[in-house]
Amino acid sequence: MGTTLETTSAGKTLYMQHCVSCHGVDGKGDGPAAVRLSTKPADLTKIAARRDGMWPALEVMEILSGYSRNTLPREDMPVIVDILDHEMSEFDPGNSEPFLMPTKLIEIANYLEALQDPASGSNLP
Repeated sequence: MGTTLETTSAGKTLYMQHCVSCHGVDGKGDGPAAVRLSTKPADLTKIAARRDGMWPALEVMEILSGYSRNTLPREDMPVIVDILDHEMSEFDPGNSEPFLMPTKLIEIANYLEALQDPASGSNLP
């Protein structure tokens, strides 16, 4: 997917507004609200590591948008309606066939990709 400083910065702002209370400043699932949840928030820095270094951009966007409600744990994970506004941008999932997605959804996914430790090696289409 590739990130730019501009989209990473916009994504960080969205993350701080919507995710930090549960997932923590560093994305490790240790935010102040995490202790009150029935399911521990995921460590967002290990998404790619859990997939052998692959960055699952579309899967991440499906979870954030609420499109994929079959990924557990989901009970405490809210759908972030704010990121689904009408501003759209082209998104290339890695197969050189871009399509339109909500801009804010792309930005927050770019930010989460930048948090990966170790860094992701490639994207999953």
